[in-house]
Amino acid sequence: MNIQLIDGEFNPKEALELVTQMIHQKIKYHESKILNQPNEDLIKESEANIRRLQKQLYECSNELKSKSKEVIINATINIKE
Repeated sequence: MNIQLIDGEFNPKEALELVTQMIHQKIKYHESKILNQPNEDLIKESEANIRRLQKQLYECSNELKSKSKEVIINATINIKE
């Protein structure tokens, strides 16, 4: 099953807003896993994922701030068994 979340052209400011919101949702997901997880290894894994997402958001922000033209964003969720 595929769910097409984003498929379009955006100005850099809109693109950054959209990407930021999506990454923040994923960070919230990992934060909730940390709060509900007694396993220290899984907590560390979620913390590492949060740091990775924050780094990627920072890099994306820098990249988009340097753009003056529209950018294309495609985001699809692929669900497989």
